[in-house]
Amino acid sequence: MAKNVLIIGAGGVAQVVAHKVAQNAKEFGTLHIASRTPSKAEKIIASIRDKGHSVEFTAHPLDAMDSKAVAELIRRIDAGIVINVGSAFVNMTVLQGCIETGAAYIDTAIHEDPTKICETPPWYDNYEWKRREDCANAGVTAILGAGFDPGVVNAYARLAEDEYFDKIDSIDIVDINAGSHGRWFATNFDPEINFREFTGTVYSWQGGEWRQNKMFEVGREWDLPVVGKRTAYLSGHDEVHSLSARYKDADVRFWMGFGEHYINVFTVLKNLGLLSEQPVKTAEGLEVVPLKVVKAVLPDPASLAPDYEGKTCIGDLVKGTLDGKPGEVFIYNVADHKDAFNEVGSQGISFTAGVPPVAAAILIARGTWDVKKMVNVEDLPARPFLELLGDLGLPTRVIDASGDHPL
Repeated sequence: MAKNVLIIGAGGVAQVVAHKVAQNAKEFGTLHIASRTPSKAEKIIASIRDKGHSVEFTAHPLDAMDSKAVAELIRRIDAGIVINVGSAFVNMTVLQGCIETGAAYIDTAIHEDPTKICETPPWYDNYEWKRREDCANAGVTAILGAGFDPGVVNAYARLAEDEYFDKIDSIDIVDINAGSHGRWFATNFDPEINFREFTGTVYSWQGGEWRQNKMFEVGREWDLPVVGKRTAYLSGHDEVHSLSARYKDADVRFWMGFGEHYINVFTVLKNLGLLSEQPVKTAEGLEVVPLKVVKAVLPDPASLAPDYEGKTCIGDLVKGTLDGKPGEVFIYNVADHKDAFNEVGSQGISFTAGVPPVAAAILIARGTWDVKKMVNVEDLPARPFLELLGDLGLPTRVIDASGDHPL
């Protein structure tokens, strides 16, 4: 029996998820989307209809911070798969709702506590991994971090493990957005989540231990396919915290590209205290969180889509040995902002984040990834996922000893 799908969230990534679910409706039962602001969900459904898809999609109001409300909605619509693309602040309550009801759970980032930044690593161990036993006991499939990074890049590491090396020495994940949206300053996804990634300690896994750096302290130039030479900086990121558990003897690092303008604006905002997650009082006695104020005045990332041009390149440079011989492989994807907008009305960053959880949902529906326990993407066979992503518009390419070629 086909599984009903519930999408939680109504931002730019949720729009991509909803469109891709609608395009692949034959894989599922009834389709649903829930948001604290139902009008946003209705707008996404209208955009699906505008693209000529006649599938029935139902919008629901939901406070995803309330696990009982999540469970009640899952039961009411008999959802078998929940795709959580709401704020990272709701992961644990949505996960709890799935554990209570038996629905499969998919998310795209690690849970965050609004009052804390850059907690003790590995971050997954602070929240999601504490529910591993609950998922196993309930027979609930929970796939964590199934976006692009984390998500697809984790599968790239697993592909390297399965098909290229018997020992992995290093995994360097590189994320370059060479696109332009034409705004003076904006973030490509939720400004609050975006800035929280970069205001704390940069954690990397090197030499079998956690290393600490400051943001923008360590940078290097990368020469990548299509986007060319770009400077990327060692950054803290979700996937390092799970990959370091599977590849304990490898160095695991995440590098993200930034231009000088972003760095300058970020530095000024941080030095002024405007990126703080802690509340302050104004002279009028109003209590505000500076980071939320900054979020309120910046453009909605979804609004960038119509004017976005250029491409992204995200991939893993994996080094290791096979039969004692050293080698390296670069596994990557290139996405186009304008193509993403033309297809689903979103910019490329949202597209790369939103397609993978739909692929995960399809693999759960087919039984391939319905593992009845909690896993990260690298714990699952990579090739079925990556091949399906190619069918959904995110093809994988590989640079190895034989050259640059499709997966």
